[in-house]
Amino acid sequence: MHRAARIEDWVHERRESFARRRGHRPTVIPFAGYGSTGWVRILCRVLLAKPTKPGKAVRARRPRSDGRDAGIRGWRSFTSVPVKNVMVTIEIDGQTHLVRADRGGVVDTVVPVRLAPGWHTARLHAESSAVQDAPILVVAPAVRHGVISDVDDTVMVTTLPRPLLAAWNTFVLDEHARVPTPGMAVLLERLAAATPGSPVIYLSTGAWNVAPTLSRFLSRNLYPAGALLLTDWGPTHDRLFRSGKEHKRENLRRLAQEFPSIGWILIGDDGQHDETIYSEFQKEFPGSVAAVAIRQLSPSEAVLAGGRSQASVAGTADTPWVYGPDGSSIANQLAEHGLL
Repeated sequence: MHRAARIEDWVHERRESFARRRGHRPTVIPFAGYGSTGWVRILCRVLLAKPTKPGKAVRARRPRSDGRDAGIRGWRSFTSVPVKNVMVTIEIDGQTHLVRADRGGVVDTVVPVRLAPGWHTARLHAESSAVQDAPILVVAPAVRHGVISDVDDTVMVTTLPRPLLAAWNTFVLDEHARVPTPGMAVLLERLAAATPGSPVIYLSTGAWNVAPTLSRFLSRNLYPAGALLLTDWGPTHDRLFRSGKEHKRENLRRLAQEFPSIGWILIGDDGQHDETIYSEFQKEFPGSVAAVAIRQLSPSEAVLAGGRSQASVAGTADTPWVYGPDGSSIANQLAEHGLL
């Protein structure tokens, strides 16, 4: 194992031991999952949290003058203590499965189960924690279209590639101050409605720590419900940092293999590596790409993002590539190709 990973494990073990001595107990943070009629992908994370004492009232946060809750700073997402290698119980459709979380407390597992298409609920708990419900979308075999969308600078204006701005947006900024990209929520909602029961996947290089914040952002800004596929920022067994590009490539390949009959509409931006990754995916799985939509960053956003992608990709009659600065422009072009 990489030395940095061993150091990280040592730090987590000390933090977990200290937190347990202070009375913190495991709690499961459920995430939306997806599946087909014979299996489902379950996603969650196990953290240590301080239980509420019996009979003790929970103190409400101070209300803001504009009616919103008090600000929730991003750094709070990174102070939680993950529970390494804990056993998690999954209950779904009367079946019970035991799985083990990874060294970061994350569970990402496939459970065999026969379910009808539509939304279902998996019940999750670890040790003596409270049971949490995880929504699961089971995709019907007849569904032919789905949506895979990047997050940073696609559905949310973040300008993440610049390290100082990334730190500000991630650790300091009030989560209510994060700005949705104009027209993208309407675009994704229209795409989801165009094919009832179609899956919506949010594929990001962001850390699992920000998953609850990101889920609240998507819900608050009326994006369609869907699974979040995030990653860890820390060291792996063989390298200092995980590769965000490989995380996206691996999940795209996995989705193509899990749903070979679905043509995905891939949505990203021209400020990072989305064009290159989507082009490679299209060449490897040409039947799995229905269209590619790239949001063009404004000049100022492109500067903050470290420049524009140098990839040059031309669409085909069967697989159009469309470009636009916002959701409305992209929607109009997709409509011209009969996808809306």
